[in-house]
Amino acid sequence: MGRALVTVVALLWSALAVAQNGRFDVLAYHDVRDHVVGDYDPDQYAIATANLVDHFTWLRLNGFVPVSVDDLLAAQRGERPLPDRAVLLTFDDGRRSVYTHVLPLLKLFGYPAVVSLVTSWIEADPGITDGGRILTREDFLTWEQVRELKASGLVEIGSHSHAMHTGVLANPQGNQQPAAVTLQYEDAHYESEQAYLKRVDTDLARSVELIAQHTGQRPRVLAWPFGAYNEPTTTLAAQHGLRLGLTLADGANHVDRLQAMPRHLIEANAGVDDLGYALLNPAPAPLVRAAQVDLDYVYDPDPVQQEENLGHLLDRIHALDITHVFLQAFADPDADGGAQALYFPNRYLPMRADLFNRVAWQLKTRANVLVYAWLPLLSFAGDGIDPSWRVQQQVAEQLGVDEQSEPRLSPFEPKAVEVIRGIYRDLAQHANFDGVLFHDDGRMNELEDASPAAVRAYRQHFGDGFDLAQLENDAVLRREWGAFRSQALVALSQELAGVVREFRPGAKTARNLFASALLQQNGPVLLAQDYGQFLAAYDLVALMAMPGLEEASHPEQFYRQLAEIARAEQGFGKTIFELQTIDWRTGQPVPVAELRRTMRWLQSLGVRNLAYYPDDFIGGHPELAALREGLSIAVYPRSGVR
Repeated sequence: MGRALVTVVALLWSALAVAQNGRFDVLAYHDVRDHVVGDYDPDQYAIATANLVDHFTWLRLNGFVPVSVDDLLAAQRGERPLPDRAVLLTFDDGRRSVYTHVLPLLKLFGYPAVVSLVTSWIEADPGITDGGRILTREDFLTWEQVRELKASGLVEIGSHSHAMHTGVLANPQGNQQPAAVTLQYEDAHYESEQAYLKRVDTDLARSVELIAQHTGQRPRVLAWPFGAYNEPTTTLAAQHGLRLGLTLADGANHVDRLQAMPRHLIEANAGVDDLGYALLNPAPAPLVRAAQVDLDYVYDPDPVQQEENLGHLLDRIHALDITHVFLQAFADPDADGGAQALYFPNRYLPMRADLFNRVAWQLKTRANVLVYAWLPLLSFAGDGIDPSWRVQQQVAEQLGVDEQSEPRLSPFEPKAVEVIRGIYRDLAQHANFDGVLFHDDGRMNELEDASPAAVRAYRQHFGDGFDLAQLENDAVLRREWGAFRSQALVALSQELAGVVREFRPGAKTARNLFASALLQQNGPVLLAQDYGQFLAAYDLVALMAMPGLEEASHPEQFYRQLAEIARAEQGFGKTIFELQTIDWRTGQPVPVAELRRTMRWLQSLGVRNLAYYPDDFIGGHPELAALREGLSIAVYPRSGVR
């Protein structure tokens, strides 16, 4: 065997070893205290010393092997594999208990660990409140103790920022949000992206400088305060040598992804049962119970009334005990279906009110739900939007637009895509949210899109001889054309999701899907929507299971057919059956007893995920108690993460 071939085989074997043996878990601890196991501690992130001893013992007895940062980097380079059940122990904040309580245990068990410091808290009295008491300088490590930790050979000293373990003002209403990922609102305006990045860069530089000065070694690990990070800040961290990043997302890790490692957060003085469940059980499939909410009903020109409206929404969502809210981020004052204004600062359309971030944050922190920004995929209109960018129809020999439809932009027009991308980027920069729901405007009928930009795209794909007139008598070509347009819309949405994830890395995706795309044989051609493509492309598919919208004469048959198709496509895990609460033909509310009955019946058919629209949280429709019986995770306990 030649030397070159031997080298190639060795490299392939090394890559295979990394892929098979590169998995590991990370545990996130904070303070360690000598309180009695089972006692209530107002610091929910503290653990009793006895419980920590039990954790370390359980890890050993169950074959878990604590590893070091050097072990992770060696495995990443393919030099040596990680052991089975590898686990990284991490301790955040730089509490003094790491020296007094944890270090003796690390020495006893021979376990390595990462200790991440908020360097401003080491330098001076932090002046912060935690667990109901004011922390002083005595609660944190001294630099001498930090040096002893490092000298043990067991502790890797990491950064937890210099002074970003705090909130900054995030909106005009006064919400404080994580400093590392928030454009600070000050003097009635937001800091620029350049000023924001400079602020983060200066902070990281100071933290690295202090740790290097006092320990003789620059840190390699950064535990992001509150677990909050984004792509630009990760780039800055790497420039300072902080090659490994720790977050507070839940889940397992692999050595080929060390810049943003999820961790199992140890909280509520967890015992070994909780630890074992976190490490030994795969994450269950998420259960979604959602309300789609019009922000228009929160908005009011009077800020006092607006806050009162928000209070009604928060009380209702909290009482429902659901998992998700799909929150409107746009406004359509003239009701033509196009977004003429937005509820967040942006460069393209008028801002009706700086409201989305406020409501999303309150829902997340007070109602304990995941918030998805509900935003159009194509339907944007206004003075900054050129009408020539719109989707066009081929009617006989003429091009035109469907005046009965919302003003949708062509996904093939580069200038339109640039604006849509910019809108989504502005949203991600100015708001804290968990995912995106792409609106039901992401569709094209059988005559669309015939705009010049679209035709150029078709001919590039199908050949220069392609002509829309061919479609009338060629069923096969028509199906291929429908699939191509559907995929173009999926591709645009995925591009927008990438833009969002630059600033909101964990953001999930959901997209509205018309029921007729499943029920009609030529649905994918008529709508440019394909259920199979949606299941492959998105985290969730919000199926508009609305018989009134589709003018279905037999609702029970309508629901049953949808459930059978979802089952056949193995789509129950990702598909949300979204029900209507208003009969738009009559303008009357759907009786809440009927809504509850439908929700329970769908569950009996195997449907797991449910949502409803609209929610009249001001008028209290649907009636809360009955809606809760059909939807709440308290009635049908959730499995999995929110």
